[in-house]
Amino acid sequence: MVIKLVKRFLVFSVGLVFILGVTFSYLAYRTLNSPVELSSSHMDFNIPSGSSFRRITERLYARGVLDSPWPLMIYGRFSGKSAQLKAGEYRLDNGQTPLEILARFIKGRSIQHAFTIVEGWSLKELLVALEQEEKLMHVLEVSPGSQLQQALGFELESAEGLFFADTYHFSRSDTDLSLLKRAYVRMQKVLADEWQKRPKGLPYKRQYEALIMASIVEKETGLAEERAEIAGVFVRRIKKKMRLQTDPTVIYGLGESYNGNLTRKDLKTRTPYNTYVISGLPPTPIAMAGREAIHASLHPKEGDSLYFVAKGNGSHYFSSSLKAHNNAVKKYQWKRRSDYRSTPQR
Repeated sequence: MVIKLVKRFLVFSVGLVFILGVTFSYLAYRTLNSPVELSSSHMDFNIPSGSSFRRITERLYARGVLDSPWPLMIYGRFSGKSAQLKAGEYRLDNGQTPLEILARFIKGRSIQHAFTIVEGWSLKELLVALEQEEKLMHVLEVSPGSQLQQALGFELESAEGLFFADTYHFSRSDTDLSLLKRAYVRMQKVLADEWQKRPKGLPYKRQYEALIMASIVEKETGLAEERAEIAGVFVRRIKKKMRLQTDPTVIYGLGESYNGNLTRKDLKTRTPYNTYVISGLPPTPIAMAGREAIHASLHPKEGDSLYFVAKGNGSHYFSSSLKAHNNAVKKYQWKRRSDYRSTPQR
């Protein structure tokens, strides 16, 4: 009698477990395949690197994406998909199912943000802009010093000008350092490509000198059509043993002491960057350059001009003699136009 009762109990228990299992599976299936109802048309959801699957499902539940974390948690564990998720920031759309959301996490199609290294920025301006970019993970100090040298593996004393001016796309899991590495590698590639295509007769002994020239060209003009012409002026001056006498290098050398007004005293103040005092190129670039400025520095426009002066509309007047240059200075600088500007109209 006892044996029969035990058998009946076991059959009942197995049946109950089976029914409960089927019921749970059905409810879980419905839950995982039912559209989620968000409070808006979409929601941005970030998965930090190293997040556990349990923590991810709990956060989805806490933000109202899931009615319960357990169905997705159990499904992810048993299917093995819980280990396939990729860190990043994702846009969840209203009406997606939990399984579709999981698939998006696995594919790694995260939201891409953009950061632009502006042509003509100094290293200091670049690092400040990176620090202010909230969507990047920050591992660098604002004034990293040798930290950049160690991380990027370059032997130069200064990181100035070593990052290619362009727009870079990144996800929430990217760091400021990883973005700088990409810009550094890109600069090395672009510079090497342009260096290989250079004509003969240029006054550069190495690629780095061409980059220094490109940074000066970048700071001297905002007009694409003037870059090669300005590079031509500087190349001819170097060949003739003339000093470059370019204001942007003087300003860079003054650093924090520059107050926005370049004086005669400033032009006579000796710094490694004062090209009114030193001969040849300054020791490092003075800004970040783009491909067009690099190309111009390696493909300077032929001609006989040795001087140029700002006309006040963003462009420059070029002269081949000092007399003609002085006349241009009188015309464009002594009596400046009321709407004078140093950059071109956009």
